[in-house]
Amino acid sequence: MSVSSQLSRIKETINEACEECGRDAENITIIGVTKYVSIDRAKETLAAGVTNLGENRKEEFLEKYEAIGKEAIWHFIGSLQSRKVRDVINEVDYIHSLDRKSLAKEINKRAERIVPCFVQVNISGEESKHGLAPDEVETFIESMANYENIKVVGLMTMAPHEEEEEALRAVFRKLRALRDIIRDKQESHAPCEWLSMGMSNDYRLAIEEGATHIRVGSSLVG
Repeated sequence: MSVSSQLSRIKETINEACEECGRDAENITIIGVTKYVSIDRAKETLAAGVTNLGENRKEEFLEKYEAIGKEAIWHFIGSLQSRKVRDVINEVDYIHSLDRKSLAKEINKRAERIVPCFVQVNISGEESKHGLAPDEVETFIESMANYENIKVVGLMTMAPHEEEEEALRAVFRKLRALRDIIRDKQESHAPCEWLSMGMSNDYRLAIEEGATHIRVGSSLVG
């Protein structure tokens, strides 16, 4: 199925979710996760009107970046090893996986500009997931004031893949509540306005609970 037809379905779902919770669909950013598809499929995604593309591996990102370049807005959504920062940091537009000081230090050292970052939070507490524990987030973000090349623009989480609706909503609500606490501090280094949450299987629920950025792969690009 074409990306355009898949995108139409996704936009319809977004509109329904926004109507349900009284939000404006214009405030939802769709990140097309192209990590498992070809360069041609990524180009098709771009041509369909999805300008925000998400990758989670250095090698695949650099291949697509070489072919597409600044036509796309690039989001690095996977766990980023400190030793790989130098290879991607001045090509990506957003990092969604800031979760430790060693990574912050490397980003700050290698970046040639201020990098907008989402702090990754492991709300569900699953051992298989990366991210800070919720009670570590405030202190961590306060410490980011020491890194002049990092701006904390939001929080990111990954919900458990197969859970009942109410359990998923609880994860999203907790992230939103944490975001509200940090945003309300009005720190210049951490405006923290955004919520990167919701994937192909749960983005509708995430939007209803406040997501501003959804990361959709299989439902968009196959």
